[in-house]
Amino acid sequence: MNRIHAKQINKQRRQNRVRARIVGTAERPRLSVHKSNRYLQAQIINDTKGTTLVSGSTREWEDKKIDSAKKLGEEIAKRAKTAGIRTVVFDRGGFRYTGRVATLAAAARLGGLKF
Repeated sequence: MNRIHAKQINKQRRQNRVRARIVGTAERPRLSVHKSNRYLQAQIINDTKGTTLVSGSTREWEDKKIDSAKKLGEEIAKRAKTAGIRTVVFDRGGFRYTGRVATLAAAARLGGLKF
């Protein structure tokens, strides 16, 4: 097994471990985060119906990574408010809670989401 394949398997294990405990419902949907090398995506998902309620990506801004993560957190919180969502369950998706993921979460909290 090469190094890249091992990293992918370890990330999938972390993601499965997180998702085993986190379920988004209609009252408290799941705020899922996906991070690539270039972009950051966030979705608010109702797992019982299998629908995406709100979504956003840092592709909308051409700022630095941390700045665009902060803007994305604020935008997700604003879109969630207009959709009537106040509380969510945060799903970091197997990524470490640091850097862009933590910045997005902090900005979403400042925007009014509770988790």
